[in-house]
Amino acid sequence: MDWTLEVVTIPVADMDRAKDFYEHKCGFKADLDSTVAPGIRIIQFTPPGSRCSFAMMTGMPPAPGTSEMTPGSQHGLQLCVTDIVAARAELAERGVDVTPVLHVGPDGWAEGTGETWNGFCFFKDPDGNGWAVQEAPSPLSER
Repeated sequence: MDWTLEVVTIPVADMDRAKDFYEHKCGFKADLDSTVAPGIRIIQFTPPGSRCSFAMMTGMPPAPGTSEMTPGSQHGLQLCVTDIVAARAELAERGVDVTPVLHVGPDGWAEGTGETWNGFCFFKDPDGNGWAVQEAPSPLSER
């Protein structure tokens, strides 16, 4: 049996503001914006080329055994691209406040690309949810 990670939940305070950020500034595809039951709205996005989407929702009770996530509390989300310099430039051109391209060196984070798998940039959405973008050596379909 395959176990595929297909949707991650992102907690946001303002659904319309978040939708605008992800759709227009990040360039992600809005797959769904729907009221699925009275008072429950879900917006789902898929980054270009991704096999995993993310969803934002209001009015949905937490799953059994979990608690509600605070807007801005999701960190460590990571996207992979084959050209970190171009990806960073695209985000910046769209108005995203994104870090310079960084790599991990002997003294911690340093500017510039590193060796294979060691080029990153970072950004946050309007609520403070944190994203990393990492350079991969080839597209996912070729790894």
